[in-house]
Amino acid sequence: MFTGLVEEIGTITAVHPRGNEISIDVACSVINSGIKEGDSINIDGVCQTVVSIDKGSLRFDSVAETLKKTTFNGFKRGYRVNLERALRADSRLGGHFVLGHVDTTGKVSGVVQLSGSYELKINFDPKYDKYVIPVGSICINGVSLTVAEKGRGWLKVAIIPHTWANTTLEELKTNSEVNLEFDVLGKYILNYIEGTGYNGISMDKLKDFGFA
Repeated sequence: MFTGLVEEIGTITAVHPRGNEISIDVACSVINSGIKEGDSINIDGVCQTVVSIDKGSLRFDSVAETLKKTTFNGFKRGYRVNLERALRADSRLGGHFVLGHVDTTGKVSGVVQLSGSYELKINFDPKYDKYVIPVGSICINGVSLTVAEKGRGWLKVAIIPHTWANTTLEELKTNSEVNLEFDVLGKYILNYIEGTGYNGISMDKLKDFGFA
């Protein structure tokens, strides 16, 4: 589990194809402190396992399902990625609960510089609209952000200059593809409601529960 607060921007130094899978080497200098093989790292919003460590570089294996559902299929040498180590039990939770399980990818349809911040508009499959909550949390390329506005198949987020400058978000432009993970708490609640057939409060329900 992660928080969506990026600790470091790493650089992909090599991509090794292995059939329909790949191994990637990522150069980093901060997150590799105390890291061991088998640890989880959030790479651009995707939970990956460290398979080997070598002189300031970490290697990860990405399976076919990851390449299918994320932006990893476009990774090349020199590509910069957002990195975050897994949350510890004694860590502060400064962002929101991020699992590193990407729901879908989206495309940037607008980048606007405002007076004191930046605004991104992201388009995605409208079937995910139900997971987007205004002023709720969303993870974009591993960064915890707040939904400022939403519509059918799109959302907007406002980004402060510090986040913009210290993540790869500043490199995004129109048509850039991004990884999206919607708020896990909202997904669990929605799944429960849909599974139970819950359709709201009525007087009959209040009587059944002893409140009327």
